[in-house]
Amino acid sequence: MGAIEAETMLLVGMFLAVGAGALSFLSPCVLPIFPAYMSYITGISVKELQGDQDRKIRRQLLSHSFFFLLGVSLVFVSLGASASFLGQWAQNLLIGDTGLLIQRIAGIFIIFMGLFVAGWISIPALMKERRLHYSKKPAGFLGTFFVGLGFAAGWTPCIGPIFGSILLLAATNPGQGVFYTIFYVIGFALPFIILTFFLGSTKWIVRHSGVIMKVGGVLMVVMGLVLFFGLMPRISAFLLDLIQDTWMSRLG
Repeated sequence: MGAIEAETMLLVGMFLAVGAGALSFLSPCVLPIFPAYMSYITGISVKELQGDQDRKIRRQLLSHSFFFLLGVSLVFVSLGASASFLGQWAQNLLIGDTGLLIQRIAGIFIIFMGLFVAGWISIPALMKERRLHYSKKPAGFLGTFFVGLGFAAGWTPCIGPIFGSILLLAATNPGQGVFYTIFYVIGFALPFIILTFFLGSTKWIVRHSGVIMKVGGVLMVVMGLVLFFGLMPRISAFLLDLIQDTWMSRLG
């Protein structure tokens, strides 16, 4: 595999990771409680947050969002680094074409998780509530940071299958695993920041969350099949040829 093709594979993986992060945030387990979380960490009522926000409220929302996402990112990226290490360890320990074996195991897992996310199969072990609950308001930005840590460490059932798929993707590509989790965090953070200032829009998205999750589940199944059959290099080569042909036609 050439260097350019490897870079194309990395870009495809990063694009998928961003999509997975956004899907995690937009899931029915996270989005409906988002206004309550923002109210909790800022001390501003949900009614005020969903109304017209002045500059002071927006600044407060942005500041607390930063520290919350910092806590979330620390946990997610640490798990991604651990998955990369374990993937590299497995490849060094086992004999034979372990890369393909790990990819196929990851593919099967992602297929099942995609079916679960889409709501077509039920996995009782993943239906249990794992979010942490707090009885007192956190103390300022430090408290918000720890709420982010707790949220990520006890992620909800919808996040678990999606992020678990990213971790397995990281394990199949140990050298790029941390990048996948970083872009997963970016995908999670983008809608988080945007909807922080448009909390009223969350109701509309929640009403269509079922469709969003089904589309995301289908994409996860497709990604699982791609990994299982080892099609990522072919897809990357196709995209690379397509990009090169486009540039050549423009230059010509």
